[in-house]
Amino acid sequence: MQSDKIKNTEEKAEKTEVCEVASEDKKQRFGLKIFPETLEIVDTLFKHDNCKSRSEFIEKAVRFYCGYLLNKEHTATEFIAPQLTAMAEGIVKGTEQRLSRALFKIAVELGAVTHMLAAVHEIDNDTMIKLRAMCIDEVKRINGVINFEKAVRYQRLD
Repeated sequence: MQSDKIKNTEEKAEKTEVCEVASEDKKQRFGLKIFPETLEIVDTLFKHDNCKSRSEFIEKAVRFYCGYLLNKEHTATEFIAPQLTAMAEGIVKGTEQRLSRALFKIAVELGAVTHMLAAVHEIDNDTMIKLRAMCIDEVKRINGVINFEKAVRYQRLD
């Protein structure tokens, strides 16, 4: 008896399966009663979701909720994938902003140190060119991870 109920539920789920609408001609009109506050939310958000109309937004919301209720593998992606995408985009954007700020601060400090060294030491052009070439090779070799102690040991050997 329990398996009959499960079978009936699965059959209902198959009949109400979420699928894409092929064209505008197949859409049906129906009356919808909605609270004014909810309609304001729809009006505010439907453009942010790249929807062309309220109807498209409401249809997406219904599909999302149906996928949630049915929780079938092929419908679950309709409501999980956009959520994961939005979360990943937020994480990447936040990380990108933090890295950009950190790189800016490092560039400012490096600029200050470079100008102080240039003011204190008189380095001829040939030495400067050789130093730059050596630094480029070193950064490539060590994959950008600079070690101050190793640089000091290297300079003391010369």
